[in-house]
Order: sequence, then C-alpha cells, then structure tokens
Amino acid sequence: MPVRIEVTPQDLVATRFAISPLIETMHAQWVLAGRLEAGVHGRWAARWRGTYRELERAHPVLRAAAAISGNRRGTNVAFIAPPPTAVDVPFEAELAAMRATPLEQAHAEIAGALAGRPAAGEARELLAGPRVVERFADAYEALWRRILSHDWPRFRAILQRDVAHRAGRLAAYGWAAALDDLSPQVHWRPRGQIEVELTSLHGLRRLGGKGLLFLPSAFTTAVGAYLEDAWPYAMIYPARGAAAAPAAADAGLAALIGRSRARILAELAEPATTTQLAALLGQSLGTTGGHVAALRRTGLIAGTRVGRGVLYARTALGDALVNG
Repeated sequence: MPVRIEVTPQDLVATRFAISPLIETMHAQWVLAGRLEAGVHGRWAARWRGTYRELERAHPVLRAAAAISGNRRGTNVAFIAPPPTAVDVPFEAELAAMRATPLEQAHAEIAGALAGRPAAGEARELLAGPRVVERFADAYEALWRRILSHDWPRFRAILQRDVAHRAGRLAAYGWAAALDDLSPQVHWRPRGQIEVELTSLHGLRRLGGKGLLFLPSAFTTAVGAYLEDAWPYAMIYPARGAAAAPAAADAGLAALIGRSRARILAELAEPATTTQLAALLGQSLGTTGGHVAALRRTGLIAGTRVGRGVLYARTALGDALVNG
C-alpha cells in the first residue's frame, strides 16, 4: 500500500519549494559510500572517493550511518539532514538545526530505523552513544567542506532551474501539472490526494493547510519523504536535468559566434540566470555576463526580472539560429 497525502486548497497556497545543501550532502555521502549508484555522477564520485575514504577514517560514524541512512530497506532517520525551514537556507544554518536535535529524539529515530535489524560492533556503540548528534554534525561539516562545497555552484544551478520550472507549473496549473513528470512513484488522485509509493511508509497523512515542502535532489533517482510530526512534511524528488549531459553546442554555430556563446544558447532551452549559466559552464561570472550581454544586444536572448534576479531565455530568433 502506498502512502497517501491529503491536500486542501489551502495547502496549494502554503506549498513551497526549497534547496537543501545539507540533504544533498547526505545524498552525496550515499553515492561516495556506494549505497547509491553514482550514475551520471560516476566521474565526480571517482574524483572524490579517495578524499571520502580519508573522511571515513577520521569520522567512523560515516560508516555507521549505513545502518540508518540510505540503505536498501528504505529506513532513514531524519535528524542527520532535517528538512529546511526556508527556501534557500545556507549549509551552516541547516547544520546548526541538526546540532540542536535533542539526543532523545535522535535515539528514538535510530531505534525505529534499527527495529528488527540492530547494528553491530562499533556502529552500535556510536549510534547509541551520547555524542551521536555531534559526531554526525562534525562528519557532515567535514564532508561539505572537503568535497561538496567545491562543486556546489553547479549542483545548485541544476536545483534552482528545477524549482523555477516546477513551482511555476504548480502555481499556474495546479497539482496534476506539477506532479505529472516528478517521478513514477508519485501520482495525483482527483479526490485531492498525492499518492507516493514508498517502501517504509503507508497510510494517510493530512497536511491540514500547512502545505508540503518539495526538495529537488541532483543525486537521488528515487522519491523520499519526511512525514513524521517532528519535522515539516516534505518530499524529496529527482531534479530535472541532473541526469542530462551538458547542453551541446552545434559545431557550425560555435564557429559562427564562439563556443561559449553557442553553449549558452543551447543551455537556454530552459531559462536561467547569469549566475546559473556561469556555474553550469564553469566560467567566472564576469566572463559569462559578457557573453550574455552580447547575446542580448543581438536579440538572440531576452531577460525577465524575477525578484532580485534576471532570468534569460532564447528569443524566436535565438531558437531559429539554434535549430538551423
């Protein structure tokens, strides 16, 4: 039986999207530890696996985490990467929220995850110890600083583009449109329920006007959920574009306007900001800004102000040039 999430019109207004660097750090650990297939991140994982093994030796709790996080049973504790409370929370703020978890709550979540399959040896001692929250916080802080922070601008750009797309569909067209291609595990039922196929959760949950927090992930290929009352109800899902290869620029177009500008036009099949484009291309913000300005002056792209940023997209002329 799947878990069903009952929604009301008030929940549509309260539902929001967010990006969680701490949750992505947890997912990165699953990949580096071999608990989650690297897939399109194979080269990235190979580059950082040696550093990760050093971190495992320095922080044994990373090995112990296999018993309670990212395992094949689908039993995950929430305290090591709780859902964020705002749209764009810095890693340091999320880490502080994790450190503030009461020890009793952490031990209760661990006991639930280990029900029927107790951990053995060193893992049991670490997970049952009085410093388990502190040990996880220290380990994830090191993992973020030594590994994930270096590539975070690129991952964040992927997540931001997904949020802009899916939040726009939810606001304009409602639940069915927003959930349509989110995951084969997720289905919209006309009677006002989101149906999610999960291995470890069943039954009915009611949002009661609080809304649902959607969290895209660049690493995971499956849907996960926070549906315990101790945390805001949230759903993790695979981000669009995370599995796609970088947009390829046509060789003829690159010869005409330059490789970087052709690549930007290719990327702008979906709207993006200059900051996101710089992260995706691995260029400085100034260099990318110069290319964007040139493409805008020639009428190939146009910008629309959204909040404090400008979102760029191809014009009809830009589409015609890219499509030959």
